[in-house]
Amino acid sequence: MDSFARRIVGDRRFERLIIALIVFNGVLVGLETSATVVARAGTLIEWAHHLILAVFVAEVCLKLAAVSPAWRRYFGDGWNLFDFTVVVLSLLPFSGELAMVARLVRLLRVLRLVSALPRLRMVVATLVHALPGMGHVLMLVALLFYIYAVAGFHLFHTDDPERWGSLGAALLTLFQIATLEGWAEVMRSAMETMPWAWLYFISFVIVGTFVMINLFVAVVINSLDESKAIQASRDDAEAGPGTDAALLAELRAARETLARVEARLSARTP
Repeated sequence: MDSFARRIVGDRRFERLIIALIVFNGVLVGLETSATVVARAGTLIEWAHHLILAVFVAEVCLKLAAVSPAWRRYFGDGWNLFDFTVVVLSLLPFSGELAMVARLVRLLRVLRLVSALPRLRMVVATLVHALPGMGHVLMLVALLFYIYAVAGFHLFHTDDPERWGSLGAALLTLFQIATLEGWAEVMRSAMETMPWAWLYFISFVIVGTFVMINLFVAVVINSLDESKAIQASRDDAEAGPGTDAALLAELRAARETLARVEARLSARTP
């Protein structure tokens, strides 16, 4: 049974079937937002959800059977644990006021596409790996916002108390400026009473927006390179020493072929 399960789970067609069902589940969840579609095909959509859930349950059972009895190998993988949790939540009998929870759980199934595609898993792993580096960048951003908020309070709270009348209001205004949404209007309002106020706003936009975004991008790119290096080392480890032996055998064969070619050329030379 375990060998049969391993063959099924390791088959690329089975993997593609699961990916197709996850995408189809996402389409169904989107169709449920249309009252017209639900009125016409609500029962059919509900049966499709049940069928998809049955396949997902079968997938979990097959993966557990493939590693039986060493089930720690299955639950030791965070992605497998995520898939198992989503399937278990989908099996819970939500009804009545909790019917909305059941719909949200169905939406969670769409996230299984991340666990099904290795490239998406690498992107998520990169973001998680980048969190420590992002923490330091966030500390720098928080310090920058605090300094500019206190400075903005002292500079503009008298003329524009709605935007700069308190530290909290100043922080919200700076957040709006950082999104580059209507910041020019805020700057012109301040320049009506303080013509050189553009120095404050321009410097914050350059440092607080462009520089900080580039720092975040740099941290993510660095983490992506590290994730690729880790994945490459894991692939080499899984390949094992047999790969080196195969390369040496190919090298020996190439040397023998080269030696035969040199011998033929020497024999033809007068």
